[in-house]
Amino acid sequence: MMSSSPAVRVQDLHVVRGGREVLHGVTFDVPRGSILGLLGPSGCGKTTLLRAIVGVQHVAGGAVDVLGEPAGSPGLRRRVGYATQTPAVYADLTVAENLRYFASVLRAPRDDPARVIDEVGLGRHRDQTTGTLSGGQLSRVNLAVALLGAPELLVLDEPTVGLDPVLRQELWELFRALAEGGATLIVSSHVMDEAGRTDRLLLMREGGILADGTPEGLRERTGTSDLEAAFLQLITEKAGSLT
Repeated sequence: MMSSSPAVRVQDLHVVRGGREVLHGVTFDVPRGSILGLLGPSGCGKTTLLRAIVGVQHVAGGAVDVLGEPAGSPGLRRRVGYATQTPAVYADLTVAENLRYFASVLRAPRDDPARVIDEVGLGRHRDQTTGTLSGGQLSRVNLAVALLGAPELLVLDEPTVGLDPVLRQELWELFRALAEGGATLIVSSHVMDEAGRTDRLLLMREGGILADGTPEGLRERTGTSDLEAAFLQLITEKAGSLT
């Protein structure tokens, strides 16, 4: 039976970097088995927030709980998959060698490398040296590493950057299938047309949450027909409330 407690609980989170507060009292929950979209322009704090959830970001205040444990706890290492914006794989190894190496580190099933290579559409490149791949292909290798071991929580930082529309569509279908299978996904992006594929959206701006709701709910709230227009409307409303 799936737990009724949230997969992620962030409470009054503050993060200071370089003497400047970059997250200002962020609070939200992520239900298990759902896809949360983290949307906002570059520099708004998305990556910092994801790093705090994974447990690799020093925080100045607040709390982050992941799957019932404090973020970064040793017991979470095999339960959380994390794909960073910058691929963290070995350029001198092939795609398959990279996946076999990381599978051994994570103690994932022996057949997992083949599974995740196929899931991200890299079957034709499994024996190609990673350093010779295109940027989009490299991003897919990075995503494949995060999928090893079937983690309960997937934290994906801009996973579709540089990918063509067809592959982006295929990956979002994969994300939905993973959620339907019980996994929880947090997917950051600055591409507004991806927002409608999520169950819920956090719209971020300047280190805070501008809005939190379903894609349809945000459109209805702002009286707009698309999420980019909704985001701009919310910025206008926020600016008006400060004057």
